[in-house]
Amino acid sequence: MGELFWNKIAGAVLASLLVIFVLNEAGHIVFHPHELEDDAYPWEVEEASGTDGEEEAAPDLGTLLAAASASSGERVSRQCVSCHTFEQGAPNGQGPNLWGVVGRAPGSVPGFAYSAAMSGTSEPWTFEHLFQYLENPRREMPGTNMTFAGIRAPEARADLLAYLQTLAATPAPFPEPAPVEEAAPEGESSEGEEGGEEAPAEDDAGE
Repeated sequence: MGELFWNKIAGAVLASLLVIFVLNEAGHIVFHPHELEDDAYPWEVEEASGTDGEEEAAPDLGTLLAAASASSGERVSRQCVSCHTFEQGAPNGQGPNLWGVVGRAPGSVPGFAYSAAMSGTSEPWTFEHLFQYLENPRREMPGTNMTFAGIRAPEARADLLAYLQTLAATPAPFPEPAPVEEAAPEGESSEGEEGGEEAPAEDDAGE
């Protein structure tokens, strides 16, 4: 193989490179990429309502209890029968007997071994106290022996309290519902004025 052969090889390689370069440039000209000013698939992000750290208003217990059902609360109480008894004079179970629980002092059932956290609580079992405690017992009373996870739904807790109210010779009264704010009638301003003020009459010319 002489020098002419190698010259042909080199020429073929250069020609191939030239063809590739030309095709590449032609592709950029014909199919010029379009730079998008915006995202092809924009993401809509909803702004969170309220301010950071703002907690949702707690439901009014009096209003919940006014609409509560003791029969529904008895069904809710079936979650508790593995540890508690409900009949008057019934023995304690793993937890104390719950007859007359509304209004009595925590840690006061005779013959039951309470935790130090429960025995050291002075606040009586009011509807408000029970409502908070039953949502999450260990959060409300750290150190309690009660292993029940709690009842998250406010309506279910209110139904249970309505049932516990019946477990007494003289049931404790429910707290009063919070008063409902009445909306101002339409057409009245916040200052109690109706409509706008009349413009003062203009004097006749020359007077």
